[in-house]
Amino acid sequence: MERKFVASWSGGKDSAMAVYKALENGATLTRIWTMFEEEADRSRSHALPESVIHAQAERLKVPLMTRQASWETYEQEFIDAMKECTDAGIRYGVFGDIDLEDHRTWVQQACDQAGMTAWHPLWLIPRRQLLEEFIAAGFEAYIIVVDTSRMPERFLGERFTIGLMDELEALGIDSCGESGEFHTVVADGPIFSERVPLVFGEQVEKENYVFLPTDCIE
Repeated sequence: MERKFVASWSGGKDSAMAVYKALENGATLTRIWTMFEEEADRSRSHALPESVIHAQAERLKVPLMTRQASWETYEQEFIDAMKECTDAGIRYGVFGDIDLEDHRTWVQQACDQAGMTAWHPLWLIPRRQLLEEFIAAGFEAYIIVVDTSRMPERFLGERFTIGLMDELEALGIDSCGESGEFHTVVADGPIFSERVPLVFGEQVEKENYVFLPTDCIE
């Protein structure tokens, strides 16, 4: 039986790698979905505009589904999105969690309420192993958000490479950014039909975060 799945899509490395792993397992990507801020054209956490997410969806050759939510309405919007998918015959939701048990449990419980089976293709794979595979597979990603309370802002805009991982780890920083140290955007990789033509603006500071405004030049 064909395993159709919807992917929770941040536009960054973990969601891209989760899709890659699910496809390797013979499943079929049918759509991606992204949660945006309640009153802004920016994705939650990664602060990507819809133009970038849409360009990624086009290169994945699947439709993009979006929702808008505050942190207070996030869970209900999440469940509603998953319910829309199950109503369309999509029974699996793919998520990029690696080893944070609390978030995985939350995702599973929310999916259960929508009749969706949560699938975590990256679960408990060693972080360094995942990142090395990500780079070896040909993915191209850049750091676009940095939490300056956890790591230096000089890493903003850096391409994700083995050398960068080594540098982060030498400073005692999780090179996967699982605790929100940084976020990335993916420009290319084996899951895309062609590269996303990204352009970067001047960095913006907000409290202890610095953002690299990102757009698509299509």
